[in-house]
Amino acid sequence: MELSIVIPVHDEEDNVVRLFPAIEEAVAPLGIAYEVIFVDDASNDATWERLGGLTPTSAELVTIALRRNAGQTAAMACGFAHTRGRVVVTMDGDLQNDPKDIPAMLEKVSEGYDLVCGWRKDRQDKLWTRKVPSKAANWLIRRITGDKVHDFGCSLKAYTRPLVLRMRLYNDMHRFLPFISQKVGARVGEMVVRHHARRFGKTKYGMNRTWKILVDLLTLKVLIHHHHSLLRWFVLMSLPLAAIATVLLIGAFRAPAEFTQVLLGSGILCGCLAIFTAFLGFLSDSAIDAGQFDDLLVLEPRTGGTAR
Repeated sequence: MELSIVIPVHDEEDNVVRLFPAIEEAVAPLGIAYEVIFVDDASNDATWERLGGLTPTSAELVTIALRRNAGQTAAMACGFAHTRGRVVVTMDGDLQNDPKDIPAMLEKVSEGYDLVCGWRKDRQDKLWTRKVPSKAANWLIRRITGDKVHDFGCSLKAYTRPLVLRMRLYNDMHRFLPFISQKVGARVGEMVVRHHARRFGKTKYGMNRTWKILVDLLTLKVLIHHHHSLLRWFVLMSLPLAAIATVLLIGAFRAPAEFTQVLLGSGILCGCLAIFTAFLGFLSDSAIDAGQFDDLLVLEPRTGGTAR
């Protein structure tokens, strides 16, 4: 199997029936063995039924349905777990990514890249609700991570299989895959890809995801740069609180009686916060050592999926 195409979908009943023939039309001329893996992220419409009605001609079709809505990253990880291709391509199921870019991405991978990221340079989305927040998020990610990729949110990407096997994804970390890949020694490239306006269905993204990106970015920064010393990092953060608690408790015994209770209560509160912060470091360090993050994406397909 040369190529695996992973497509997470949620409420895309009108798009999947058009996307699959477009993929076959774009990839079949390459003359390679490939598979298309749709992961239905617990859609509320007829997406699962439409996937069951697809008739493959040149591709091997695999359909997987998750028991609950787990999000794009989890659906992508589930698709990764079922791939067999030497190269794995991911794309959205809303027809905004163009399958005609897949052959060019395969050529880019053949140049020695482990990950090729799509860049929606001429993006066909609404300005204030999609383009502006996306540009702000991309700028912030570049500033914090130091990564030079222009478009972290583009789902159209091509990965080599060894890189896919090394990835451990959770939460909404799919947008940070270029940064994560570079940290494991991958060679990351980028190319301009086509982008089309959405014709059917509603977008699943909006301004409400901005805070999630910020939280995930902070989490990723801590895990990447401090995963070998999380306990020490949290203990260092607890030291100022411990120092303040000590000063307040000493002052409580020397201050006038009317201030004793206030100082004593504040000192105890800061001391508890210091202990709690240090204990968080212990839990985080233990979780990473035990490999807890590797087990966050154990997802079982619903019955009725296409069997190989």
